[in-house]
Amino acid sequence: MRTGPKLYAISASLGRFQIQTTVLSSRSGKTLRAKSNMKIAIIGAGAMGSIYAGLLADAGNEVWVVDLWLEHLDAIRKSGLRVEGASGDRTVTTIQTTTDTADIGHTDLVIIATKAAGVESAAGSVAPLMGDNTLVLTIQNGLGAGERISQYLPAQNILLGVAGGFGASMKGPGHAHHNGMQLIRIGEMRGGLTQRVEAIAGLWRDAGFNVKAYDDINQLVWEKFICNVTFSAPCTVFGRTLGELMNDAHAWPIALGCAMEADAAGRAKGVNLSFDDAKVYVTEFGEKMPQAKPSMYLDHIARRVSEIDAINGMVPTVAAQVGTSAPYNEAVSAIVRSREVDF
Repeated sequence: MRTGPKLYAISASLGRFQIQTTVLSSRSGKTLRAKSNMKIAIIGAGAMGSIYAGLLADAGNEVWVVDLWLEHLDAIRKSGLRVEGASGDRTVTTIQTTTDTADIGHTDLVIIATKAAGVESAAGSVAPLMGDNTLVLTIQNGLGAGERISQYLPAQNILLGVAGGFGASMKGPGHAHHNGMQLIRIGEMRGGLTQRVEAIAGLWRDAGFNVKAYDDINQLVWEKFICNVTFSAPCTVFGRTLGELMNDAHAWPIALGCAMEADAAGRAKGVNLSFDDAKVYVTEFGEKMPQAKPSMYLDHIARRVSEIDAINGMVPTVAAQVGTSAPYNEAVSAIVRSREVDF
């Protein structure tokens, strides 16, 4: 195990440590510094949050994870966190755990890695973690996380992230797995490519992630959203992996219908998408990890309520606002919600 900096997957106070390298300019005019030592708190230790925690801690940072899954936290404390898959196979024993953010103190970076339904609760718990220059990076499926967090924190403190191509799942308490490790995209919620975003991207790269900083992160949020819409509810409804769905002559046209409805709503909303053909875009996305099961499908296998309202269920909402329609997404969302009544 390497030793060194501290990372918590929740929020961090960038003026805390002695070792400093790059001077950054914040939106408020205050000086921010990227350091080789950071304290990071991660709120939400599901599959993706556990992968973030494991790799960031293994890179020598001090990482705290905050979650209510007591069996998982106990396993991490007793035996370490095992992260297996595209990044290798490691067990990290330096991660600290808690159910209460008040146990942590000020941090340099807060990573909110909950499901969409948990974002507001997570945002309401970050106050004890916030120093003068703490940044909060939120990484979720679906739309609207940044807006919900800004009800509790100034938008200037918020970074948005998009994680793609991981195919992550939990094998059990203390054990996360991921099929891929394609790309994490980050940017300022209010737009613009700043030095502090570049510095945070460098922090993730040092931990082994493929990360890029973008000046228009909302474009990337929407592009990931369209991929999620294509595979989340359709894979769940038809009981298919990504590859199985794409090879199903009956189910795949329905999934593509979901994709095209999201694409049309985004374009009507004025989102500057980087591709011209949504069908080609989502097909190429799915081909990169055909064995993966979307988190919504995994939720249903475990009989957990999913993020349907933030993914396929959000398409009809946006469509109504911009004057398009979304019958495919209305139908698959209704099926998912109907099944969840019995969970």
